[in-house]
Amino acid sequence: MHISDGVLSGSVCFASAAAAVAIASASLGKTDSAEIPKVAVMTAAFFVASLIHVKIGPTSSHLVLNGLMGAVLGISAFPAILAALIFQAIMFQHGGITTLGVNGIIMGIPALVSAFIFRFANRGGNRAVMGMRAFFAGSAAVALSALLVALYLLTAGEGFYNTAKIVLYMNIPVAVIEGIALVMIVSFLLKVKPEILGLKNY
Repeated sequence: MHISDGVLSGSVCFASAAAAVAIASASLGKTDSAEIPKVAVMTAAFFVASLIHVKIGPTSSHLVLNGLMGAVLGISAFPAILAALIFQAIMFQHGGITTLGVNGIIMGIPALVSAFIFRFANRGGNRAVMGMRAFFAGSAAVALSALLVALYLLTAGEGFYNTAKIVLYMNIPVAVIEGIALVMIVSFLLKVKPEILGLKNY
């Protein structure tokens, strides 16, 4: 779910890049150094999963995993995603260089929303409640990313109106799939290593 170079105006790209750098810097400042190995592993997983994508005009759709990134990494998800996007753009021309900030916002902000839903909101409830929160976190992250892509495309003019609609429609099943996938992953982690999810005594 990336936007390519040359689609958006320079002012939009610049403003998004500045915002992405600011958010990443703030996130890194709150990241515990002991969490760095986990952040590195999740960055690599996100990097690999996002390489398999389907082109949709000036954008693309693929397995997103930003909901999982938020659930596992919390606030550290944003810089992890941004780092993966930088490597993808440089090594495989996946996305764009001028739109790195844009794509960071598209993928990273929903990951932080997922983190809030799953990690920072009320942690009470049994495994069934955790499962429902996991589904909502995973699906909401993808849905929000699709919405951000559509909004960015609308800033590029009426010529991208149909593409924006296609992005929204195509990612509805992706949102459901990722919600289910996050439920399965969370269920497994709660059994074997809940501290990965920030739930040390669950």
